[in-house]
Amino acid sequence: MFDNVREDLAATIDEIREAGLFKPERVIGTPQSAAVTVTGGGRPGEVLNFCANNYLGLADHPAVVAAAKDALDRWGYGMASVRFICGTQDVHKQLEERLSHFLGQEDTILYSSCFDANGGVFETLLDERDAVISDALNHASIIDGIRLSKARRHRYANRDLADLEQQLKASQDARRRLIVTDGVFSMDGYIAPLREICDLADRYDAMVMVDDSHAVGFVGPTGRGTPELHGVMDRVDIITGTLGKALGGASGGYVAARREIVALLRQRSRPYLFSNSLAPVIAAASLTVLDLLEQSGDLRERLAANTHLFRTKMTEAGFEILPGEHAIAPVMIGDAAKAGRLAELLLERGVYVIGFSYPVVPHGKARIRVQLSAAHSTEDVERAVAAFIDARAAMGE
Repeated sequence: MFDNVREDLAATIDEIREAGLFKPERVIGTPQSAAVTVTGGGRPGEVLNFCANNYLGLADHPAVVAAAKDALDRWGYGMASVRFICGTQDVHKQLEERLSHFLGQEDTILYSSCFDANGGVFETLLDERDAVISDALNHASIIDGIRLSKARRHRYANRDLADLEQQLKASQDARRRLIVTDGVFSMDGYIAPLREICDLADRYDAMVMVDDSHAVGFVGPTGRGTPELHGVMDRVDIITGTLGKALGGASGGYVAARREIVALLRQRSRPYLFSNSLAPVIAAASLTVLDLLEQSGDLRERLAANTHLFRTKMTEAGFEILPGEHAIAPVMIGDAAKAGRLAELLLERGVYVIGFSYPVVPHGKARIRVQLSAAHSTEDVERAVAAFIDARAAMGE
């Protein structure tokens, strides 16, 4: 039987390659950092990494690594259980409490990833009597999570408040309504207008959920994310996020929300009930990450300076950068083949970036998504800009 399936799968893979959408995996032989060593695929040797979610440079921070090593001795390697059987240690409860305090929410529940967190919210809280109203550019995990629920589905154009209000009017007969948005949209670096969204939610008696994966740790005056940035920490009902980006870059996710929401998730959320507990070493290291964030704003300030420098220099050099202040700085190319070629030329010049094209972004909107880090030096950023200029010249443009 599989011989026939093999041919079909091989044909599909060939189609992906021919469309220029195949995603090769470059192998890194060092810890994640501002500079990494590529051991396979493309140019081998040390390159500057400008495509990681390592916004604060904590993936190899000495204090975080030391906390992880200590945690292995104290808590062991893994739990070999789900939380409600024998998979809950003090360190899990400590992290949930700290995240609740940091995010200004009443309670928090840990998941193995934010994908699982988003996959566990909607079907637990909503049924066929309810409606979910989702931004059109929300992350795939939100889209998949909504599909698991029986709630009516409404979609509004990206950050379009007039369209959101129309969807709220169209769903007024629902028992419960939940507006869900990314805090930061990962392909564009655009930030959701949360204050206005909360105003509409108040007017139409809806709840608000934010996936703040690309914000928590560095967006807002003290790094508490887009609700803090917009002054609505007390008005957002559900925050989902990850430990795998700014908060150390390992893995794991969470839902921070109203107390009753978290209590129900512990009883009914399938990804929580049927997945192994977060590895204790990650939970313990994440506590150290929160310590670092609460003790100093130096990393946030360094990231903001690097972001401003890159966006300014690239704009002066004539590149099209989507407007904003976020550390996601999309360099717009348009043509998918050109974006891929430019990424290859940049790797040859010691800068590791990835070209994004359809279906990840719309047709004709191919780009190189540059992501800045606090781990980058000023010289790193200037070298990256120079590499872009040189690579563009090599393409004859």
